[in-house]
Amino acid sequence: MQITGKRFDVAIVGGGLAGVVALAYARRAGLDAVVLERQGRVGGLWRDLPAWQDIQISTADWQLGDLPLQGATQPHILANIEAWVEHFGLADGIQLNTPVQSAREDAAGWELATPQGLVHARHLVAATGAHNTPNIPACARTGSTVREFHSSALRDPGLLSGRDVLVVGGGASAFDLLELCIQHGARRLTWAFRGTRWFVPTRKPKHVAGSVRGFARLQASGMTAEQQSATIGADMRERYQKFGITDIMPTQPFDVLRDQLIPGRPAMLEHYAEIDRHHASVESITGNTVALSNGQAVPTELLLWGTGYGIDLSYFASVAIASIRNVEDLAARCGCIFRSLDASNLYFPGVGLDGIGSSPWAYALLCRTIMSHIKGTARLDDVPMGHKVNHFDIVQHLAPRDPASYPPDSWQSHYRDLALNTPDELPYPIP
Repeated sequence: MQITGKRFDVAIVGGGLAGVVALAYARRAGLDAVVLERQGRVGGLWRDLPAWQDIQISTADWQLGDLPLQGATQPHILANIEAWVEHFGLADGIQLNTPVQSAREDAAGWELATPQGLVHARHLVAATGAHNTPNIPACARTGSTVREFHSSALRDPGLLSGRDVLVVGGGASAFDLLELCIQHGARRLTWAFRGTRWFVPTRKPKHVAGSVRGFARLQASGMTAEQQSATIGADMRERYQKFGITDIMPTQPFDVLRDQLIPGRPAMLEHYAEIDRHHASVESITGNTVALSNGQAVPTELLLWGTGYGIDLSYFASVAIASIRNVEDLAARCGCIFRSLDASNLYFPGVGLDGIGSSPWAYALLCRTIMSHIKGTARLDDVPMGHKVNHFDIVQHLAPRDPASYPPDSWQSHYRDLALNTPDELPYPIP
């Protein structure tokens, strides 16, 4: 593909799920678009993750339409992203081995520097994700013999067998690591966390407990966000009490506009009493001992950082954009969910992924409206949301602004029917 010497309607940085979906909707809108992917194959973060990593929702929620999905782990999700490329015939619009070294505004849109030359486009979709850089807190290390892995880098869970393991973090990644340690027979399991995120305690496996269909029905029933929060929060508090884990219950009330709905971890609950728990952070590592902020010294062979991800936008020439380090700050710098306030014709679909719901579903809705806006059939405002926008709330927000994608006389009944009547085991259709 010739990517220099012309100006595309849309340049898309990143060939992960968001980038592939964006290209599909650009093609559908009749726009001349190109994906610039740094790796030799599509997949984005899912190509880099270990094979044991999985999704936080059910497979039916992840799948859209008849695109195949055979399971919930990294190889299956990667295959699903590749299926998008094949299903929509997108391969000729994806430029592989083409990292974007810098992105700067020019008089007619954007100029992107790549090893293959300068790429020009009227609009830019930054599809490099809102969680693309592993976050490992700083701590002092003196003669450390402790092996350390971020959750994104633990390739061989067999290393955990018979070892003294310390898991650090209080969110989904840490919960996953605790589950992994139990499944693979860690000898001694210690957990350190400054605070914990809400999750749904249950004996059900994640691919069942992670279904968001019940939440969709709450939304479609007309409940306000406050009512949704109260209903879900009351259920979770009852579950925490039932399972005897109130000591890790978050101190702040559950809020659908601030929190995610993380599914429970059965093995973690079954072996909860065996986990040595500390409300603390890591201060230093000396030899094979990790010093915690509560004064405890923990003998450790493996330290697993379940401390999440930040954002790397350093390829932007704009200091205001390049300095953004987390999804909360990025969301605050976007209007209408994903439209940048710091540069013209720039969109961050990853912001819409950060709430409760399905990543493919959110990306499909957001990217369809981005392309509608570029075509001139949608009008996106510059007002920051100030909170997460969840699942079918994305529809509620975009529909009045994008009448081309949401026919005014039918969208409400159509999406209400999808939310209320789609069987839990069937995927939503591709929007």
